Amino acid sequence: MAPRYQSNLSADERRKRERYLAATVITCIAAAVIFGVMHVVKLGANRMADMRDRATYDLADMKDHIRAAGEDITRHRVHESRKKAKKVYQWNELEALLTAEQWQELATMVTIPAGDFLMGTDSERADKFNRPQHTVFLPEYKIDKYPVTHAQFAQFVVATQHRPPLDWVDGSIPDGKTQYPVTMVTWYDAVDYCKWKEKRLPTEAEWEKAARGTDGRRWPWGNQMDASRLNTYYHVGSSTEVTTYKTGVSPYGVYDMAGNVSEWTASDFLPYEGSAAVADTFQPKKVQAATPEDRALKVADLVAVEGVYKVRRGGSWKSDPFSTSVYHRNFSMPYYASDFFGFRCAVTVADINQAIN
Repeated sequence: MAPRYQSNLSADERRKRERYLAATVITCIAAAVIFGVMHVVKLGANRMADMRDRATYDLADMKDHIRAAGEDITRHRVHESRKKAKKVYQWNELEALLTAEQWQELATMVTIPAGDFLMGTDSERADKFNRPQHTVFLPEYKIDKYPVTHAQFAQFVVATQHRPPLDWVDGSIPDGKTQYPVTMVTWYDAVDYCKWKEKRLPTEAEWEKAARGTDGRRWPWGNQMDASRLNTYYHVGSSTEVTTYKTGVSPYGVYDMAGNVSEWTASDFLPYEGSAAVADTFQPKKVQAATPEDRALKVADLVAVEGVYKVRRGGSWKSDPFSTSVYHRNFSMPYYASDFFGFRCAVTVADINQAIN
């Protein structure tokens, strides 16, 4: 028979060791519980972060337009469902909004000569849909020196009974905004105004040439960002009068071709020849939550819809400064309106000459 092991520990020492072992076991159990709880909390935090990331991507980085923070996008059908304004201007009231000299200046158009220019960019830092740079020939045309203002749009509203923009109150221009660019207008509103003036929206090529000239510059004044030359990135906090930034004019003397309001063009958002942008970029989409729970959590998917994006140019008072580059293409569905969407008109010189003759 094997000999039995006999401990030399005293009774007191044995009790101390038992208490130590018990404490160790309790500590291990507590540690396991704590680490388990921390793991669960971390998983939950990761899930919440994931949901926030999804919400940020799906709701703020929609591919049907490039959206600045704080934007209030309103669909055209909301605009159309509004009741008719209670108040409309009389012609004598309209004339009194500005001096004769101011009306004449706002109506000025600038002639852009026929010829080639460099459109787009080859910069690797630019979005692929802005590339590649390519040469475009345009015939002679004219473009508005300034974006269309509230005062000018009011003439259109009175003459045609067109619904006022969404930010007007009972058919009246917001106080002090007569020479600010009209906003909260859809692409359709812009087209209707231009037709009424016997003009049209510029193509994005016409817009870009008027903004940068023929030397391929990045901004209307040159290749260096200068915040004193434009209204962007919430520097002011709203749009500004169209005559404000005299040092930011283009080589042809056109105002506000960078910042202030993002301007509708006549062009569909399509890839340039040789573009490496994926086709899905140009497919219109809408945000759609799959379930009520997803909607409550602001989790949604981008769902393809019929239609075509329209190109906007110039960035805005809400854009980041680099989105105001003259080659940068913004895009939205034509029935969207926002407090930083505006426009200007253009006309082909050959059409003017033909009408005269």
